[in-house]
Amino acid sequence: MIDPADPDQLSRLLRRHRINLKHRLGQNFLIDPNLRDQVAAGAGDQSDEVVEVGAGVGTLTIALADRHRRVTAVELDRTLIPALREVVGGRAGVEVVEADILKLDLVQRYPDGGEVVVGNIPYNLTGALIRKLLDQPPRPRRMSLVVQKEVAERWTATTGASLATVAVQVFAEARLGMTIPAAAFTPEPRVDSALVLLEVRDKPAVNVPDMDAFFRLVEAVFQFRRKQLGGALGRIAGIGSEEAGSRLRDAGIDPERRAQTLSLSEWEALYLRFGKTSPGHAEGVPGLPSGGE
Repeated sequence: MIDPADPDQLSRLLRRHRINLKHRLGQNFLIDPNLRDQVAAGAGDQSDEVVEVGAGVGTLTIALADRHRRVTAVELDRTLIPALREVVGGRAGVEVVEADILKLDLVQRYPDGGEVVVGNIPYNLTGALIRKLLDQPPRPRRMSLVVQKEVAERWTATTGASLATVAVQVFAEARLGMTIPAAAFTPEPRVDSALVLLEVRDKPAVNVPDMDAFFRLVEAVFQFRRKQLGGALGRIAGIGSEEAGSRLRDAGIDPERRAQTLSLSEWEALYLRFGKTSPGHAEGVPGLPSGGE
């Protein structure tokens, strides 16, 4: 059996199928079998149905297939599909799907949600993928994602360090699994990666009547991240810093604090006092652009 986590076997596989890796698609393949197996272990127990995002040539797929009864390996690049099929050939329970994960109808496949999503995610896909998976129910049960280390640190920050932190943690409990050095990939990327484990919540961590409006307000406040909350919300709401400060104190929040220091419960309290003045319209979960900022 072929194991693409072995650099020599991967090199021969790519040559045999005349594959040239595409930088624009973020094709950096993991070549450390031990780290690969740890990523696969993050997907959970054998009863889970797994969706792998960006299966590539099957490096992670085969480790998942050894642990789970059903793996749907999704790959966009059709030039990789023959190699992927060769690597996973003979493994029961693996379905290879040539598709764009952002366009694939996961609700049709998992109408009740509860699947586990695993993958080595390119930087330019992280934000859009999180929106697709978490924006509306049904949602996955768990996600085990390899992303750039900087993105992982935002998602797992202990306070609302960024808009991405809030957007992810409203829907999931986020934990940093491990750092994966750039040298563990080929071609070697410029930065290290990290494994993030996301346990999707049964219900959002904030209880607000309009989730879109909640995120619009969070997004607006983070546009003033260097300013104190009293001044920022005074401008956003058009009520002045004195009135904004009074509302914040009523919510138990010091007006001199800044957005990146707030907990989820404090964001909820802030929204309940300022939500009706939140600006603009945004589709879905905002603020997670191409790189999960």
